[in-house]
Amino acid sequence: MTSHDLRSQLASLTTEAFRPELAEIDRLPTLDIARLMNGEDAAVPTAVARRLPQISAAIDAMAERMARGGRLVYAGAGTAGRLGVLDASECPPTFNTDPAQVVGLIAGGPTAMVTSVEGAEDSKELARQDLDALKLTAHDTVVGISASGRTPYAIGAVEHARTVGALTIGLACNEHSALAAAAEHGIEVVVGPELITGSTRLKAGTAQKLVLNMLSTITMIRLGKTYGNLMVDVRASNDKLRARSRRIVSLATGAGDDEIERALAESGGEVKNAILSLLAGVDGPTATRLLEESGGHLRAALAHAPR
Repeated sequence: MTSHDLRSQLASLTTEAFRPELAEIDRLPTLDIARLMNGEDAAVPTAVARRLPQISAAIDAMAERMARGGRLVYAGAGTAGRLGVLDASECPPTFNTDPAQVVGLIAGGPTAMVTSVEGAEDSKELARQDLDALKLTAHDTVVGISASGRTPYAIGAVEHARTVGALTIGLACNEHSALAAAAEHGIEVVVGPELITGSTRLKAGTAQKLVLNMLSTITMIRLGKTYGNLMVDVRASNDKLRARSRRIVSLATGAGDDEIERALAESGGEVKNAILSLLAGVDGPTATRLLEESGGHLRAALAHAPR
């Protein structure tokens, strides 16, 4: 593609549109700029709401695959790639997932998290290589992320994933995008032109973060990683999370501090096991067995606990 062709393509994208009414924004008082920016951001959740049916359908398909042992793989470049890596990295401490279960791929590798890797986003072949390194299978889900919806790395990831039978989701912020068209589940959250022309880390980035929050969080709810709205699979890896673990057990059971400490000690610090032990009146090993038989779903384990 020539430089002229690329300029023409970018000019056609909503996310790249120039807004003449903001041409003198740099001359405004700081508070006025902040008000403008805040007003722009307020429109993002509404744009996401318009795509909830597509988001929900993608989640149900993804949860079904992950329940059978599949992985969730995000693939993107620049801001989009960083958001995918961020969401993936937060799943182990929040939901006690294996680090290999939710993976974030960014064009150019880890270096691209903090600095630009020239040309990486333009390579479909690089996406194929990154996915091949993961030994992608038909059980997995690949989410291509691109504000423009034209980034070759994200499109290449989705196209290659389809060749191995993996579930594919394309998240973009422009209508009629190549990325959404390449995926089984296309999600196009159209947030409109940015405050700063073409700076898609703003509204488009916020929209992508909101959708990624939904994809991972609701999938984990479907997989039994929560009990109600409590993070019962939280990994207590520091003092704050250990305190949160105790609070979660307290909220779920109403038990006293001594009972909570005893249940957590018997369960090796596993919140879900401690809750089951307290609510069902069973010992630690029995709680572990019931959860294993129930696929890790606390409500199902409670239903099958001895009365």
